Amino acid sequence: MNDSMAVQSDSYNPQYFRKIAEVEDRHFWFGARNRIIGVAVSNIVKDLPDGYRLLEVGCGTGVVLRYLAGVCDRGEVMGLDLYLEAVAFAKERSGCRVVAGDVLNPPVAGDFDVIGLFDVLEHLSKESETLQALHRLLKPGGTLVLTVPAHMSLWSYFDVAACHVRRYEQAAMNSLLVSNRFEAEYLTEFMVPLFPLLWLLRRRSGNAPGSEKAATKVAAELKVVPIVNEILKGIIGLERFAIDRRWRLPFGSSLLAIARRK
Repeated sequence: MNDSMAVQSDSYNPQYFRKIAEVEDRHFWFGARNRIIGVAVSNIVKDLPDGYRLLEVGCGTGVVLRYLAGVCDRGEVMGLDLYLEAVAFAKERSGCRVVAGDVLNPPVAGDFDVIGLFDVLEHLSKESETLQALHRLLKPGGTLVLTVPAHMSLWSYFDVAACHVRRYEQAAMNSLLVSNRFEAEYLTEFMVPLFPLLWLLRRRSGNAPGSEKAATKVAAELKVVPIVNEILKGIIGLERFAIDRRWRLPFGSSLLAIARRK
């Protein structure tokens, strides 16, 4: 496991785990995303038999894992993360089984009904290899649910500080899934109000490639501004009603994909 962890140790900076854990329960972005993920997953598992298995890969501090544990009350929910720091947070926060390891050499057995990969793939240089590993972990006909940041036009200091490798377009994501033996059932952008805001904000601020400057700007974006935070949480939270009906939103700063293992 230590060798595997070293392979992708540059995919995320562990110093952010504690900082993010401090704001996740209050920040509008995490709250809105959890609701959207929750709706997407609940529609998938509602027809599964009791005892189904769900794995969240790259579960981080466990904020989504805890939410999924509430949504998936008839099934087994567990998490996997590369970093021991994240595993400790996730276990405490979610109460779920969480294991440390690399998905390319997973320490868990396969045959999962659902796998979640939420804002993880953009960190990984080996995106096809990762999807192939998830394919092996899923049951035939099992479902992959993933979110990623959308549009390279929004690339900024935030992506630099977050150790992103790329952002995604819908067509490219569909092709990536198909080439790795998944059938994309639903693709939509979301976080609609953030697209114009981020486009303007990040062009005014510049790309700021220096790591220290980028980290400072990211810290400012993670601050919770009470009134603005609640307004954005409420507006973006409404998108879950569209996603519940699998409507495609016209644009957004994030992308949601639901795909089935062929």
